[in-house]
Amino acid sequence: MRTRHVNLLVALVAVLLFSFSCFCISRMTHTGNQLTNCRNQISEFKETILRLKNKTEINRQELIKAFNQMKYKLAEREDALLNSVKKKVNALNKNETVSNAFEVLRFFFPHLRKVDRIYPDVIIGKEKTGVSFALGISTVNGGNHSYLKRTLTSVISRMTLSEEKDSVVIVSVADSNEDYLKSVVDMITKKFKRQLMSGSLEVISIPAYFYPNISHAKQSTDDSEKLESWRIKQVLDFCFLMLYAQPKAMYYLQLEDDILANKMYLTKITDFIHNITSNNWFYIEFSVLGFIGKLFKSEDLIDFVHFFLMFYKDKPIDLLLGDIFQVKMCNPGETLEKCTERNKHIRIRYKPSLFQHVGIQSSFPGREQYFKEI
Repeated sequence: MRTRHVNLLVALVAVLLFSFSCFCISRMTHTGNQLTNCRNQISEFKETILRLKNKTEINRQELIKAFNQMKYKLAEREDALLNSVKKKVNALNKNETVSNAFEVLRFFFPHLRKVDRIYPDVIIGKEKTGVSFALGISTVNGGNHSYLKRTLTSVISRMTLSEEKDSVVIVSVADSNEDYLKSVVDMITKKFKRQLMSGSLEVISIPAYFYPNISHAKQSTDDSEKLESWRIKQVLDFCFLMLYAQPKAMYYLQLEDDILANKMYLTKITDFIHNITSNNWFYIEFSVLGFIGKLFKSEDLIDFVHFFLMFYKDKPIDLLLGDIFQVKMCNPGETLEKCTERNKHIRIRYKPSLFQHVGIQSSFPGREQYFKEI
């Protein structure tokens, strides 16, 4: 009887163990299937990520390509615009009208009578006209001492946008050195591209054939003769620039390439002109130094140039400016001081000065100058 019970118990345990084994095998199979499914899902996810990554890379490459194309198109458009404002005079259409202001030079310089047309060699800009102010800056190669960029930054940045639209700044390169001309053009097209595009800034170069033969003074070893040659050329440089600017604006303001302008200088000039009760003024001095800051009515510029060209060999241009005032406004035998006092409403001096001279190294080689406005 006991043996029978033991056998039954063993059989029951065996059945339970078998059932448990079957259950475990079933669970393990199910878990294995789940692990296999999980591995498959992970593999699919990896493939999806790789596809997305490849697609993203393709899209990135396409975006870069599109961006580069856009950049190239913009660069092409900028180059086209710059080329449209760069003009070699030799390429001008023969039917294009040109100012006759330069024709007066044939009277003073016989060698120009053989020249077909007197005009700047290079004109970079829109050749803007019909504005209130033309501001003239003559520049020559000063070697390592160049103040032009600083001067232009000062002159342009201290205008309002409306003043900029109603004016044109003319940089006249009065130097036969082509490398210097190229450096000026490169600097302006990079630093002042917007003003160049809008027409509020121009660059011209004076043709070498314009100057009469003064080479003997240049070749001389005598410093006084070299200085005389430099002064003669400076007068001629100013005359050429004034003739170019004359048809462009109502007023012409003479500046130099080594000055700084005061804040709101053009606003102050405009207000001062409008507050003058009489329009019978000769010129206005917005600086007492040399030829800096002298304002002329454009309609009078030709008369000034005529006088300067008559005596360009005799005196610097700032002294000639005093002479023309004395010739036109003073009575015979009258002292300049008395004449100036009597005509102070005609030859007007604005105070305080609106321009400061900052250049130390003169354009005359080896000469330094420390002139400052008080």
